[in-house]
Amino acid sequence: MTVPDTESVRTPVPRRSARRGQLPVVAVIAVGGAIGATARYAAALWWPTRTGGFPWTIFWVNVVGCAVIGVFLVVVTEAMTTPHRLLRPFFGTGVLGGFTTFSTYAVDSQKLLDTGRPGTALAYLAATLLAALAAVWLAATATRRVLIRRQR
Repeated sequence: MTVPDTESVRTPVPRRSARRGQLPVVAVIAVGGAIGATARYAAALWWPTRTGGFPWTIFWVNVVGCAVIGVFLVVVTEAMTTPHRLLRPFFGTGVLGGFTTFSTYAVDSQKLLDTGRPGTALAYLAATLLAALAAVWLAATATRRVLIRRQR
């Protein structure tokens, strides 16, 4: 057995053009992330969680964000013929990635544990995970059904 000639397989890409090609992607992710994180922060200000209480705001932010992810990905992958190349990085990774916050979910769980609420922490961990997964699935399924009806 011989080792294949890797030189014939690789296509040299100049570093500058590769970086330049990624700059718009990184930029739209950053802008989208700022928008999503600002929306999440605004929700947390409007509906604050009392110390030791169930973090309903972040729970619903994550559930709603996951539902939007389900709708968005079905629309982009199954309904749009040629979406703009920056749409998924901007909205999917940036806006929705900044809006949903599983890091705050972990911090909120730790805070509940620190305040002597292990049952609430466990309920929050499980409920968020199950509700987020269900939201993605239900939203994607509903979106597919709507798209199928529109095609008839």
